[in-house]
Amino acid sequence: MKKEKIPLSEYPRPQLKRDSYMTLNGLWEYAITSQEAFPHSFMGNVLVPFSIETQKEINHILQPNEFLYYRKSFKLDKDFNRGKVFLNFTAVDQIAKVWINNRYLGEHIGGFLPFSFDITKYIKENNVIIVQVKDVTDTSYYQRGKQKLHHGGIWYTPQSGIYLPVWLESTPKKYVHSLRLVPDIDNNIINIKINSDDTYDAKIILNNQTIDVKTNVNNKIKIDNVHLWDVNDPYLYEFDVLLGEDKISSYFGMRKISMKKDEKGINRIYLNNKPIFMSGVLDQGYYEQTLLTPKSDEDYINDIKLIKNLGFNCIRKHIKIETLRWYYYCDKLGVLVWQDFVNGGTKYKLSTISFPLITNIHLKDNKYSLFSRKDEIGRKYFIRDAIDTVSYLFNNPSIVLWTIFNEGWGQFDAEELTSIIKGIDNTRLIDHASGWHDQKVSDVKSSHVYFKKYKLPKLEDNRAIVLSEFGGYSLPIEGHMQNEKTFGYKSFKDKNELTNAIVNLYDEQILPNIKKGLCASIYTQLSDVEEEINGLITFDRKIIKVNEKDIQDMNKRLYSEVNDEHI
Repeated sequence: MKKEKIPLSEYPRPQLKRDSYMTLNGLWEYAITSQEAFPHSFMGNVLVPFSIETQKEINHILQPNEFLYYRKSFKLDKDFNRGKVFLNFTAVDQIAKVWINNRYLGEHIGGFLPFSFDITKYIKENNVIIVQVKDVTDTSYYQRGKQKLHHGGIWYTPQSGIYLPVWLESTPKKYVHSLRLVPDIDNNIINIKINSDDTYDAKIILNNQTIDVKTNVNNKIKIDNVHLWDVNDPYLYEFDVLLGEDKISSYFGMRKISMKKDEKGINRIYLNNKPIFMSGVLDQGYYEQTLLTPKSDEDYINDIKLIKNLGFNCIRKHIKIETLRWYYYCDKLGVLVWQDFVNGGTKYKLSTISFPLITNIHLKDNKYSLFSRKDEIGRKYFIRDAIDTVSYLFNNPSIVLWTIFNEGWGQFDAEELTSIIKGIDNTRLIDHASGWHDQKVSDVKSSHVYFKKYKLPKLEDNRAIVLSEFGGYSLPIEGHMQNEKTFGYKSFKDKNELTNAIVNLYDEQILPNIKKGLCASIYTQLSDVEEEINGLITFDRKIIKVNEKDIQDMNKRLYSEVNDEHI
């Protein structure tokens, strides 16, 4: 009998890759209880890393007063332990407590970022992991993204527990903790910092040369005949790091993103010191049946290739953090990424969110009650997660912009947040308030326009102009919709009608504004998601709803407005 492949078992960190790796994806036991105490028995099996809400045999949305327990038994080969063993979770939604072999390891709060435990002291030949999960979804101040218990419209089915890969890794006692990679194309230098627990001698093998370096300091490495990374030629430099017995493989891209004035005094966005118009799509990273979890790497690859094939050069990853493998494919295939932070806060006030739409007045975001941010601990968690998001994704060349807040959802102190993020990453652009409640800080003035004709805002001295959401045109396709109830901003009858409407929207409202100062546009959206049917492709990814050649030609016309051969 053919052994079934374990889902999503590829090595999770392409820029910090070792050969001492073991996936823990696969079948785990689970139990759902109303008591915090360990369950007396388990209810069955759940396939990790897919959440319980996506598995038909379970068919349960975890409630805020419930606890979800996982149990996994596994055997470890004697030669696996090279000195240290780490248990790694890519994401568990929302509050997780972890035990191994009856030893409590700790707690992690937050559903979108990875966490790890050093289990060296507790590991045996035969081992048992227990994970307890509590998920309050949108009933408290934690970051939850687009999940909502009473979902519908632009809010989606909540998910709980383990929904991205779990894995073990062993390292020597002296090992590379992380890397910080900063390209400097103006001086033909890659800055490589090897983070470890102390300062050691190490080696970098790059371009068939062995370079002696130190850990915990910035190593400036000159690169001859630099091969730049861009959207049409996403060249990646591969290299190895040797620290004692530890060896890791990694890569970087030599690219630069910046904002400056052109010869007419208009602020433009530049890739590798050349002006670029970024034409992108909103991508929420949801998949039919498995929702926040891809079924395989092919889900990632196919989506990115479709976006590129339609002529777009940019993806706005909307209110979700993907696995590092998604960003690897963006790096490898050549697409620019705008990365949103995951929003949170208590119940959003419709009046606050809608106020700028009706009045064009933007509120100061230190009014915590209006923005559902009265809880100080919730604000602190958001700042922590924002910093951790930048740290987690810092090395990916495809990421060129951070979006801190979207449409006022749990927004607060955006000016301070912008300063914090700039302090830890001054190599990328920042959009502090995508849509509205503009505090007039960061690198871009960012608008959302759905129900009226787009008019270019007044040009500003210190910010570039971007249209960070628009479109949202819908096409219902029988047999490819998940719900009878549907949502979209403007509906069309067939593929040709939808395509013509999108092309006319671009030709009449986007194209004329590029010469005047528009630097980017993000179309809503890549795929249908549950009730939302405003995607360029159906939720099941089986039908492309637009004529590809027409969209390709449309994008070519946009790029021709900017005089650069690489666009």
